[in-house]
Amino acid sequence: MNARQKRLFEEARKRNPDLKMPETQAPAELTEDDLALIKQGVGDKSGRPAQASSGAGDGGEMPSGEQSGSVVTYFEAKGFGFLRPDDGGRDIFFHVSRLVEGLATDLRPGARVLYELGMDRTGKMAASSVRIAPQE
Repeated sequence: MNARQKRLFEEARKRNPDLKMPETQAPAELTEDDLALIKQGVGDKSGRPAQASSGAGDGGEMPSGEQSGSVVTYFEAKGFGFLRPDDGGRDIFFHVSRLVEGLATDLRPGARVLYELGMDRTGKMAASSVRIAPQE
């Protein structure tokens, strides 16, 4: 019960002294599966394979799950933008905090990027581990 609900209950109790406190159920314990789902999200590297989280990728190969695309829009003042995947489909949200390689000043429309798909804090699809693609 929050503070407002308690205050309303106390006011109602003044009018009706026989009023009983509503029964509240204790929150259920979270299972390991629930905790794993909560931990999933942008930036959580615990579930990623070791090769994908091991630095800059010197071998030149794309880590599994990495996709390529280009910046469509980037709002520098707000720190977010949208990417357009090379294979088509909907534009993908990204936040500058997920830029792991390159500079934020490189995030201009048309800039080539490599990224992995993840989820933002609201559970929507978003880019994670964004990096500026090397010039060919």
